[in-house]
This record gives sequence, structure tokens and C-alpha cells, in this order.
Amino acid sequence: MQEFLQSINYMQLLYAFIVGGIICIIGQILIDKTKLTPARILVIYVTAGAILGGLGIYQYLVDFAGAGATVPLTGFGYNLAKGAKEAVDQYGFVGAFIGGTKAAAGGIAAAVFFGYIASLISKPKMKKQ
Repeated sequence: MQEFLQSINYMQLLYAFIVGGIICIIGQILIDKTKLTPARILVIYVTAGAILGGLGIYQYLVDFAGAGATVPLTGFGYNLAKGAKEAVDQYGFVGAFIGGTKAAAGGIAAAVFFGYIASLISKPKMKKQ
């Protein structure tokens, strides 16, 4: 057990916590200070991650923060873009359509499954305009 604790990179954990926290803080500010719905914020985050990932910029954040950058919604968009880029290299034009879905299949399946479970146990409310 002591060997395991010594092998943990505590600075990497701190970076992941800080970056993931900042991403979440930005989302919370958008919810509290704007009339954007959570669904629109989700789309903004995924789109931003895909654009930054497609441009190669998000990779720097992933290298710095690890899970702090890949677990939030921006990381999902980054994963879609990364998968599409890799599939284009392998399959050509068709890869642009299959690569993102293939790379993010686990996340997509989890979102559908847990979204369904949440819909069974919660009562949605509309945001006041």
C-alpha cells in the first residue's frame, strides 16, 4: 500500500482538480448569470472542446491536467474531434463521419443510459425566463 501511495503524482491530481474545477465554475456562472439553459451550455462546452481539439489546442490542456480536462464535457468534444481526425487519416473522407462516434462510443452509451435512468427518477422543471 505504501508503494502505491508513493507512486501517486500529487501535483497531477492538483492540476486535474484545478482545471476541472475552473471548467465547472465557468458552467455554473453561465447558469447563474445568463438565461442559457443547461442543455445549451452542454452544447457550448462540447462544441468548444471539439473546435479546440480539432485545432490541436485542447491537447495542451489534456497534457497538463489529465482527467481534469478529459472528464468534463469539453473533453467529450475533444474526444470526438480526436477520433474524427484519426479516422480521416485511416479511412479518408468517410472517417470524418465514423471516427468521432467510434472514439466516443463509451461516453455516448453512458450518456444515453444514465440520461434514461435520470428521466425515470426526476421531475424536470423549466428555467424561469
